Amino acid sequence: MQDPDHYRPLIRPLLAGLAALLLAVVFILLADEVTEGDTRGFDTSLLYAAQALRADHPWVAEVMRDLSGLGSTVVLTVFTVAACGYLALVGARMVSALVAMSILSAAALVSLFKTLFGQLRPGAAFAEFLASGLSFPSGHASMSAVVFLTFGALLASRHSRPRERWYILGAATGLTLLVGLSRVALGVHWASDVLGGWAFGTAWAVMWLLVARHLAGR
Repeated sequence: MQDPDHYRPLIRPLLAGLAALLLAVVFILLADEVTEGDTRGFDTSLLYAAQALRADHPWVAEVMRDLSGLGSTVVLTVFTVAACGYLALVGARMVSALVAMSILSAAALVSLFKTLFGQLRPGAAFAEFLASGLSFPSGHASMSAVVFLTFGALLASRHSRPRERWYILGAATGLTLLVGLSRVALGVHWASDVLGGWAFGTAWAVMWLLVARHLAGR
């Protein structure tokens, strides 16, 4: 009879793969709801709540702008180039290339999804500032999930203590959540845009991390 410990190394990748598949299904279902307009009531209620919050507490808008900037194209690009450069410098060239491919392909898919679904952003009267482009899924939420979770997982894997790993993963998750929430708080995205971005970005990051793990084990 096969020793149960023989299968233990397969459990985590299997669970991660199932989680990525589940998140992909969530994204597809949410996209369908958005296209049919079934999320508009939920989205609108949060839009009004965010507007009221900014009106009652003017400092919120400034804080949210700063948090939103963490998920901007410029910041994420600089972060990615620096991190991939470091990976290549320490000899992890394959991982560096895979991460770069993951992030570039995710950005291309987000642009494709925005065009495909054609969701308009909230009205200018409800937004803190004008943001160009289409809305679903949120590029900030999607790409911050891909970038922060990918590098967070890679960094955590280099630590042996569980508490250190959980802290790093928690910090990466926290950054991802804060960027997404800031977009809703500023009124430049519907909440469904951000939820879709988180679902897609997390699934994409997990999938590419599994690919990197598989290739590294060959």
